[in-house]
Amino acid sequence: MISAMHARRFWVSGVVLIAVLAVLPFSFHAERHLETATRVEGSQAETVRQELSTRFRSPFVDRVVLVVQGLPSADSDEGGQALETIESRLKEESGVSGVVSYLDLRDPIFLGKGGTFVLIGLASTEGPVESLVPKLHQLAGSLENQLRGRYPAVKLELTGEIPLNFDIRKSSAADVRRGESLVIPATLALLVVAFGSFVAALIPLAVGQLAIATTLAITSFLAQRWHLSILVQNLATMLGLGLGIDYALLMVSRFREAIAAGFDGPEASVLAARQAGRTLLISASTVAIGFLALLTVPISEIRSIGIAGVLVAGISVLLTNTLVPVVLAWLGPRIDFGKLPFTAKLDARRAAITGNRWRKWGKLIVAHPWMALILAGVPLLLLAGQVRRLDTSVPRVNWLPQAAESVSALNALERMDRSGIVESLRVMVELPEDSIAQTDAGWNAVDHFSKQLASDPRCARVISITTIAESDRSSLGSLSRETRRTFLSSDGRAALLEVVPATSVSLREQVKWVRDLRKTGAPALTGIPGATLLIGGIPALNADYEAIVVKRFPSVTALVVGGTLLALLAGFRSVFAAVKAIVLNLLSVAASIGALVFVFQEGHGSQFLGVPGGTGSVFPLVPIVAFAIVFGLSMDYEVFLVARVLEARKSGMSEMDAIPEGLARTAGLITSAAAIMIVVFAAFTFGDFLVVKMIGFTLAVAVLIDATIVRIVIGPALLRVAGDWNWWPGGLGAAGQEPTMADHE
Repeated sequence: MISAMHARRFWVSGVVLIAVLAVLPFSFHAERHLETATRVEGSQAETVRQELSTRFRSPFVDRVVLVVQGLPSADSDEGGQALETIESRLKEESGVSGVVSYLDLRDPIFLGKGGTFVLIGLASTEGPVESLVPKLHQLAGSLENQLRGRYPAVKLELTGEIPLNFDIRKSSAADVRRGESLVIPATLALLVVAFGSFVAALIPLAVGQLAIATTLAITSFLAQRWHLSILVQNLATMLGLGLGIDYALLMVSRFREAIAAGFDGPEASVLAARQAGRTLLISASTVAIGFLALLTVPISEIRSIGIAGVLVAGISVLLTNTLVPVVLAWLGPRIDFGKLPFTAKLDARRAAITGNRWRKWGKLIVAHPWMALILAGVPLLLLAGQVRRLDTSVPRVNWLPQAAESVSALNALERMDRSGIVESLRVMVELPEDSIAQTDAGWNAVDHFSKQLASDPRCARVISITTIAESDRSSLGSLSRETRRTFLSSDGRAALLEVVPATSVSLREQVKWVRDLRKTGAPALTGIPGATLLIGGIPALNADYEAIVVKRFPSVTALVVGGTLLALLAGFRSVFAAVKAIVLNLLSVAASIGALVFVFQEGHGSQFLGVPGGTGSVFPLVPIVAFAIVFGLSMDYEVFLVARVLEARKSGMSEMDAIPEGLARTAGLITSAAAIMIVVFAAFTFGDFLVVKMIGFTLAVAVLIDATIVRIVIGPALLRVAGDWNWWPGGLGAAGQEPTMADHE
């Protein structure tokens, strides 16, 4: 029977290996297909963007800002000639759909302190518009060289949402490379210490790397059909190393136990796969449930993380249950090849001493369960209480990569007092009947609305069809076709108002402004009953993002908790064990997010993570993503421990003995696995991408809390308090008990 099972697994693993090797080359091209732009499906910001594209046919749906410094003022003859040189070259560039500067509008908004800017519309027919950014960088460099002979101080830099996203992509890729360079040597060292063998240590590391590469390869295919975020790259690396190593670590540990008990290679691999495989399936299913819940949130970044997580969890458990047992069967006792000096003599003794220490600890916990619950639970509850101060608005710190050209250009716009052009509100107003272009009533309504917005102290400038025509409808015919398409819909009933916020108005205040305008409504703002208002732009996108996260968080929580509960009930056939795991996971999640609030939001120790003074708030996506990930990851160690305690109970032990035995068998494994996960997640807190930094910190804290206080103190204490109720109604009554190492001994 053993040989038949091994033969079947050999053929299955062969198919899996061929499939993995076939897709691996595509993992190298994943980055170019992933997006940094955020999309909130069905949001007002997305609707405005689509309307400008289809109804207005605006050449500036996607745009960049070319910041020009070191030239004479744009309103001088000499400065105008230089600006004309720049414009003419830009208009010749493929992918440029429109160009507008002071030469076209003669608007004082273009006359900044010490410079000017040019708005460039983009329309890419080959891939995302981000792909045009390198070509524009080259063109800007060429123009600089052309003008430098006459103007030595000339400087041309690109900024705006698209160049900023492009530089975030580069920063994200650099963080991944930096994270891997830190994690892989540290992880290998921890695995060698845990196993005392290079061969045994290399297997989990190889599984983690294969899981990452396969996930990226599959997402490179998916990204050609759906919008997937660049966060896939960071999360796939982070979770692939964490979960892949975690799962393979359990399988290799079980195999080494079987070898030590006297089984040969094939027998030990089948036994390890039986005992660890079911545990891993339960664990992976709980992890996958959290990520599947994220797919219900209509935000590209959050859905992308959900897809990456499901793929990583599924591929990790697939590789661990197919390829790893075959490799282990082939290695047999050679699994310990490459032992470190002295470890051959110390392994058995160290394992026995370590097991006895954890067994004694377990007996101490079961002897005083209520004391353990109070001493461990109170600090966790205090930390979890920090969640009440969680603020999910836009962080107040400048979290963009400061070395990037787009950030340098944005800072230059701030010095010009013109940075609001990047963060403008794109207000689209539609009248029920009157044509804006053909009736005085429609024209006057838009003109009144433009002046009303301009009178707001938060506003630096309003650019609309009426301001460009200087409130004179008769001059509308003299405007260029490009200008009309930008600010007036083809049917004449809708107009775009570009509302530039004052430089002193923070992004958080801009978001509030968007909400105020939406709440007031178009009829009140225009004086026209039946008028409608849609607001787009970066501030509106942030407002929509925050609103969606707040709205969907309860449903995601319900899906994760409900799905996990069903998976645990099916796995353990015990109500109390499942409910206890849910409660403990909620505690771990709350405590880890509480730590995020305490450190990042409020700034206690945040200077050590490169964020002096704290952020004042947390990105909206971090709590919902952290909840889904932490809830699944925290279940790993719960499943490991409870599965071993249940196994001990089935072998005839009492609850008083089974709990210390379960701890003796799993605490060392949990400690090693947790140490590796903490190293993996913590490595990403040292990058430049603040979103990933926050997620990495939250996951590292969650694993630390879960593997220490929760699983080694609170979990065993609750098992002792519940007694036989732990396994009601069918946990201890499973028929067909699987063979154990004790049977062989």
